[in-house]
Amino acid sequence: MTLHHTLTTHIQKAVLELFNISIEKVEFQATRKEFEGDITMVVFPLVKVLKGNPVEIGNQIGNYLVANVNEVAKFNVVGGFLNIVISDAFYVEFFNTIKNNDTFGFVAPKEGEKAVMVEYSSPNTNKPLHLGHIRNNLLGYSVAEILKASGKKVYKTQIINDRGIHICKSMLAWQKFGNGQTPASTGLKGDKLVGNFYVEFDKQYKKEISELIAQGKTEDEAKKLAPSILEAQQMLLDWENGKPEVIELWKTMNQWVYDGFAQTYKNLGVDFDSYYYESNTYLLGKEVVQFGLEKGIFEKDPDGSVWIDLTADGLDRKIVLRSDGTAVYMTQDIGTAIQRVKDFPDVGGMVYTVGNEQDYHFKVLFLILKKLGFDWADSLYHLSYGMVELPSGKMKSREGTVVDADDLMAEMTTTAQSISEELGKLDGYSDEEKSVLFKTIGLGALKYYMLKVDPKKQMMFNPEESVDFAGNTGPFIQYTYARIQSILRKADFDTSVSISGLELHEKEKELIKQVQLFPEVIQNAAENHSPALIANYTYDLVKEFNSFYQQVSILGEENHDKKVFRVQLSKSVGNTIKNAFQLLGIEVPERM
Repeated sequence: MTLHHTLTTHIQKAVLELFNISIEKVEFQATRKEFEGDITMVVFPLVKVLKGNPVEIGNQIGNYLVANVNEVAKFNVVGGFLNIVISDAFYVEFFNTIKNNDTFGFVAPKEGEKAVMVEYSSPNTNKPLHLGHIRNNLLGYSVAEILKASGKKVYKTQIINDRGIHICKSMLAWQKFGNGQTPASTGLKGDKLVGNFYVEFDKQYKKEISELIAQGKTEDEAKKLAPSILEAQQMLLDWENGKPEVIELWKTMNQWVYDGFAQTYKNLGVDFDSYYYESNTYLLGKEVVQFGLEKGIFEKDPDGSVWIDLTADGLDRKIVLRSDGTAVYMTQDIGTAIQRVKDFPDVGGMVYTVGNEQDYHFKVLFLILKKLGFDWADSLYHLSYGMVELPSGKMKSREGTVVDADDLMAEMTTTAQSISEELGKLDGYSDEEKSVLFKTIGLGALKYYMLKVDPKKQMMFNPEESVDFAGNTGPFIQYTYARIQSILRKADFDTSVSISGLELHEKEKELIKQVQLFPEVIQNAAENHSPALIANYTYDLVKEFNSFYQQVSILGEENHDKKVFRVQLSKSVGNTIKNAFQLLGIEVPERM
């Protein structure tokens, strides 16, 4: 039973005995720093019901709690707030129940409960992953891990945009300018090689547009008549008609990209349980449109196109089938959602990790699925996130337009290396150990900096600031974890015994209170789909530990029971840091 629950029960009993009135709920908040107390009951909501002075009401309830509740040591009343001091015995007893629980805060899925599918990454197969994909992947992966820790069964998935005119552009450029190049012959990752040809197509296309404009065509005419775009359009038709040599080239080049993506995902530390491909899903949803027409959910215009009118719901009319019978993205997304539930029958909800420029699209998609009668449509969530930018001029890729994901990760590792070497704390490390450490710090810095910001906010990613070993950064938290491991290695005495009857130092109490919050933080982060809540909780925990470390002797403590307890407490904090960072996809080093 939680402290909140225990106190609520006793306060309800107190109000009934003292005032002969039943109350349904009790409002609590954290005690303000300037007052003594561990938790504060807000008295004001009772004033109307009890028709009395809030200070008198608070004092009466406080006296009752001290007399009848073991957990309550004393109290004070400030205005309409009852500040309750919880006994040391309660915190020591609580700590003894969790100190050996390596997964404290994590909840196992309940038998028979519906699963959640989390979609993230979802790239195009015509270029490498970039900075925006990094935020997308880190958010999606972390939310999946948090949902899992909160007690949900989770499937991670993505839909790969592997068809369309943009794919044909890379294929065409490779045919024209590739001279048979492959990832093996060039030493380039496959996604980089294909991306280079996408850029090559663009250069050629722009050159042709300029030539046509010089011949007197308007810009719009030139864009439509340029030979390259006409050839790409023809290649797309050939692909849709199943022309063997086009299909073969498409398969080959896409596989180069998938191999390249796999390497990036591995380096980034994200994974997937299933993959969906647009080439398999673009026709899905067409039969659903027919069903919707029969049910009167959709309507057909005179030109044969099919629409849904959502004006009564505050949206607009949305096309779901073109007049020539071809599907639009909305149709595909409707079909894919339905297909996923067919493939994974235990799925009862989905999370789509997609940038905020698609907010409207997902409002419409979810509403259409609801109108089609799918009960799981109420459990669909758009994990909408803002753009991520870099300070101008930093780490631009050779094209000068996007920041390549692999380049950014490599740059982060290099930055971590240079800062670590400046600090000069690497004595006794082998080259291999240094290499692993630099990557752990560099990627930890990148991930933490990205995830500590509320997903909905646009953010500026500053690589050097993120690798700072002080402040609200990944390396600062990793360093504290390593410091705790050092304490544990030096503790050459039995720390397995349970200690009771201790009088706690204020810093010990504050630290236990912070650890105690972890389960609630996980549930809040899951409910809000926000890794930022986990990240900032971990920073608060680390700040509390460092304050404890500076003010309280651990290994130098003369009282054996206190020394054992403080080592156990340090271990529990370290374990909580590790578990919290696991939810963010961040590794922690045993020493730094």
